[in-house]
Amino acid sequence: MYKVSADRIDELFAKIAAARTLYLPVDQNDGRAAYKEWSQGTKMSSQLNTVRSAKGFFFPQTTNLCDFNLKDKEIEVVDIRDESEDFVVFGVRACDARSFTILDKVFLAEPVDSYYATRREHGTVVTMACTEPEETCFCSVFGIDATAPEGDASCWCEGGDLYIRANTEKGEQFVSLISDMLTECDDTAVKAQQERVKDILSKLPFANVSTDYFEKNTLLDVFNSEKWAKLSESCLACGTCTFVCPTCQCYDIKDFDTGHGIKRYRTWDSCMYADFTKMAAANSRNTQMQRFRQRFMHKLVYFPDNNNGEYGCVGCGRCLVRCPISMNIVKVMKSFGEE
Repeated sequence: MYKVSADRIDELFAKIAAARTLYLPVDQNDGRAAYKEWSQGTKMSSQLNTVRSAKGFFFPQTTNLCDFNLKDKEIEVVDIRDESEDFVVFGVRACDARSFTILDKVFLAEPVDSYYATRREHGTVVTMACTEPEETCFCSVFGIDATAPEGDASCWCEGGDLYIRANTEKGEQFVSLISDMLTECDDTAVKAQQERVKDILSKLPFANVSTDYFEKNTLLDVFNSEKWAKLSESCLACGTCTFVCPTCQCYDIKDFDTGHGIKRYRTWDSCMYADFTKMAAANSRNTQMQRFRQRFMHKLVYFPDNNNGEYGCVGCGRCLVRCPISMNIVKVMKSFGEE
């Protein structure tokens, strides 16, 4: 484990940014935090979570896929992809770091999504352990340790000093990049912080929410439950929960006529929308209850059934904070848990 003293943090960021593009959470004018490219004078936010997760670095909200040039009856397909620059995403929390594992199972499975794969190849994820978890956090329900985040390299901020540990080959390269600023040290301070924060985590309101119901009952038992009608009746279908979610991966592909050619691009979409997956014959899920059920069945049943029990939620709490009618995955889990 290595250490960077508090008075050299800005110097550390400058060192990283000189070699690779650096992104980190920054406080915005509205008081919330968002990932921004580092520049001289930029200060990293101390807030727990950004409004949106770090998912967008690897699965952007909009991705240009290709262009089509049209001339009479001839169509030329133009590959507009280029190699991504090497970049570092610094300060990623444990929940968001686990979301990359979930997204990898989707986009890196055959056939591999080359757009996503290229960004994963060029991106280095440096995580930051949580010290002040919020009441909306419940990552521990899904086996995530907020005091020991995954990632290419992990960091802990204690007493203003930064402690760093490499976890992967990319992490080793990152540490090598800043090696002249690092001092080797033991993990005494980190372990003390971990024990303190674990005590806080164990007392959070949703720390004991259970997934037992979804493990003990069959897919059809959950799917056919009468609870879905009651749970979904207040849902506005606004899709906010899907757009702030670090693991949602639904998208649509659209073509745009520029007047002298066609641009094909993909954008985030939401299973909560009435026109999602709409086909010539109509929509396969015609009611809001069906769409509501689809979202939570995917997180709690479909995904774990196909991925060795790993849930499609990381307990970041963003949907709890952003839902305008306070309907979220915790309420769904607790409602089914009552049985």
